[in-house]
Amino acid sequence: MTYTHGHHESVLRSHAWRTAENSSAYLLPHLRPGQSLLDVGCGPGTITTDLALLVAPGAVVGLDAAADVVDLARRRAEGLGLANLRFEVGDLFALGYPDASFDVVHLHQVLQHVADPAAALVELRRVLRSDGVLAARDSDYGAFTWAPADPLLDRWRELYYAVTGRNGHDARLGPRLLGLAHEAGFTDVTTSSSSWTYADPESRRWWGDLWADRVRFSRFADQARAYGLSDTAELGEIADAFGRWADCEDAVFVVPHVEILARG
Repeated sequence: MTYTHGHHESVLRSHAWRTAENSSAYLLPHLRPGQSLLDVGCGPGTITTDLALLVAPGAVVGLDAAADVVDLARRRAEGLGLANLRFEVGDLFALGYPDASFDVVHLHQVLQHVADPAAALVELRRVLRSDGVLAARDSDYGAFTWAPADPLLDRWRELYYAVTGRNGHDARLGPRLLGLAHEAGFTDVTTSSSSWTYADPESRRWWGDLWADRVRFSRFADQARAYGLSDTAELGEIADAFGRWADCEDAVFVVPHVEILARG
């Protein structure tokens, strides 16, 4: 699987900001102590550790395909005293767990990065107990909105569509989650939405600098060049545009997500 973003420091900076509260709030009312939970695509494990605290003493597994990121998650979790938590390297299309192993399966911004999300959900449904719940949240880059307008930020989104398209991924997957869950065999699916908003000076600076670095240095940038879609000069102009956006006191950036709770 080609992960468009890669694991450059700027990407991990973004992932490490995520918590259960800011990224999985729709799931939290359905958690209780003693549940077993699989967090797929756990990255540096910041959401995973939050979930492990909420379901303790239930066993929690953080799973990611990247061994170096799993190592990072393990290091981050050291000292938290979470005896119910472990991190493993694995493939979500071929999970090494028996049928009906988990009460909860959680994915945050994972399915938009795989070529066959319905097949992934079929495999995840296999390891979910009959009375369990699958929680998935994905964004829709087409619904991202920002002010002030800037044609270079429009170009950034156009490039993102092109790169993810070459990788066989759907950057607008969020609204498809309900249909994908039905395709995978789930019969009881609840759909909701939520968003991240960057508008105060601190969050604008963080988001603008984050994407400026990702546009210049991450695997996204490498692929944009390798696929002949852009060059270093243009990517530098787009990165500078993110910096100008962050400097504007009227700037706003909204990232909408669709989320599902799937059972049956």
